[in-house]
Amino acid sequence: MMEKSESSQVVYDKNVIDFLAVAAELCHFLEGEAELPRSEWVERALKLLPLLYLKALLLPETKGMHDELPPTFVREEDYARVASRVAAVMGEEDTYLDVFVEDMKYSDRPISAFVSENVADLYQDIRNFVSVYQFELSEQMEIALSACRENFFLYWGQKLVNVLRPLHTLKCREEENGMDDNLGKINNEELWD
Repeated sequence: MMEKSESSQVVYDKNVIDFLAVAAELCHFLEGEAELPRSEWVERALKLLPLLYLKALLLPETKGMHDELPPTFVREEDYARVASRVAAVMGEEDTYLDVFVEDMKYSDRPISAFVSENVADLYQDIRNFVSVYQFELSEQMEIALSACRENFFLYWGQKLVNVLRPLHTLKCREEENGMDDNLGKINNEELWD
């Protein structure tokens, strides 16, 4: 039996496979045809995004620099479709104020950001990575892994955590409203007893 090369050991590392599983689930969620109510969409996003962040932190470093870029699979219309779906789900809550953007250095006012745009940016990188693995492009896997890990630290990791804040706010608001509604029902029922 032939031993796996060091490169193939890295691309099939347990942490890479774990990341791949979560990334594929996120892609499936974002590409899904079913229209979910905002509360359900937010709930699922708040479970997948932090897990993706954690799994990305655990990705192994790849040895050697690659001058080659990984193949891209996400077309402009794929990006636009995901952004449009997220914007539709988020509605008026798509826009939020962000202080962790590059333009903030030159402004004394908060900058508007969009959940849909940040999620679509994240999706683009993740989908390209997942596609390399799905098509079993073994020569490209290490390049894709290296690019995804690098882009996580330089680009989409910050976008991911930025999106968590407005999603968390929506979730908390929903919980608070639900609790108020339940309290009202309990109090009214108690009045009639």
